[in-house]
Amino acid sequence: MGSTGFPHRRALLSGGLGAAVVALAGCSASTAPKSPNRAPEPRPATPKAAFARLMEGNERWVSGKLEHPDRDPDRRKLVAEAQDPYGVVLSCIDSRVAPELLFDTGLGDLYVLRTGGQAVGPVVVGSVEYGPVTGGTPLILVLGHQRCGAIEAAYDAARAGKALPGNLEAIGKALRPAYEQTVKAPGADPVDTMIRNQVKLTADDLRANADLAPLVKKGGLGVVGAYYSLDTGEVEVLSGAPV
Repeated sequence: MGSTGFPHRRALLSGGLGAAVVALAGCSASTAPKSPNRAPEPRPATPKAAFARLMEGNERWVSGKLEHPDRDPDRRKLVAEAQDPYGVVLSCIDSRVAPELLFDTGLGDLYVLRTGGQAVGPVVVGSVEYGPVTGGTPLILVLGHQRCGAIEAAYDAARAGKALPGNLEAIGKALRPAYEQTVKAPGADPVDTMIRNQVKLTADDLRANADLAPLVKKGGLGVVGAYYSLDTGEVEVLSGAPV
């Protein structure tokens, strides 16, 4: 964000985000120039521009024409002091769904959170809020994916009226709203329907979040729900594409 961004951050912190955010100040944002491995590009400053950057990267992933931008020692040095990601991606823990790869992004481009089935709770939501609230990150993308094992397990357990083992049950409980919506209209593939419902519900909840909704209303933040195909590598938009 550069020096012009820090007064806003200090004012925001003094306005009551509290000691927890102050403790995260080492993660604060600042503009860092692109590394020499490709022509410098400005950080996307709007939801539409940030979304376009991600989707351009996904197109390269699908076609195999990857640029692998900003993944060298020069970039590491440039972002070592401060960061200014243009997007937050909340995706699944699945080993085949690595946002930095499937969007062909570089070091310092994204805040990435990964939980089973994009399950959320206060800690996860707080982490999603961090970039947009403290640094003006313009985009949040909730990314579900084809054949999600976490959602399949939660669906099967809920259908059987059983709990998942150990702490996995916390994921099952977090996914229950998506299950209940799926039961009403399961479609041809109930698990896939539940995956898509989970994405849409999570994106809707974030869009209506008390701290994020004002940013969305002002046009400074976009919240997109999307679905990743393991078969093709393509990201499909489900809701909230910036216009």
